[in-house]
Amino acid sequence: MNKKLTIAMPKGRIFEEAADLLRTAGYALPPEFEESRKLIIDVPDENLRFILAKPMDVPTYVEHGVADLGIAGKDVMLEEERDVYELLDLYISGCYLAVAGLPNTKMNEVAPKVATKYPNVAAAYFREQGEQVEIIKLNGSIELAPIIGLSDRIVDIVSSGRTLVENGLVEYERIVNITSRLIVNPVSYRIKEEEISELVSRVSKVVGGIQGENLTD
Repeated sequence: MNKKLTIAMPKGRIFEEAADLLRTAGYALPPEFEESRKLIIDVPDENLRFILAKPMDVPTYVEHGVADLGIAGKDVMLEEERDVYELLDLYISGCYLAVAGLPNTKMNEVAPKVATKYPNVAAAYFREQGEQVEIIKLNGSIELAPIIGLSDRIVDIVSSGRTLVENGLVEYERIVNITSRLIVNPVSYRIKEEEISELVSRVSKVVGGIQGENLTD
């Protein structure tokens, strides 16, 4: 008998795109799946359980084994550096991390400040550039920081760039492209190798099609 797999996923865009991907891979998720307000959703016909979590918490659940698998953005993986295996680039929820700020402004030479939800990624990036900056961690409305004088720059996710434009900010540097990844708990990977390998195989075929479409766009 197949062992049940528990998958941690964040709500929102990644959740919706991942659900579509799983359906395309042949998993019969219920029609109301995306509309549910439950934090744990069982799909007994597929022997799957889903835990709906904050994006930054997904790798934590997987690392500690309460979820066998997780779907997390590469931004979260870079920031959290959890002890998990990255199995597959799903090529969904594409965006990128960038440095942004007010137009035509230079970094403060005395005590430059950078506001971000990604302190580890931001600190590493500016070290690589040979710049010493003070990192200010914020949890929301990062675009406010340079506008109100809290920081010289921000490091944040950019998708369409519309939010930056609407808040009078411009992009200065692109740090890294981001897509969502399928991750696994190392112990689960050994104990449930057959079930996980089947899921990866089925999803890989769909991902291959997505990747091919991206290359021809």
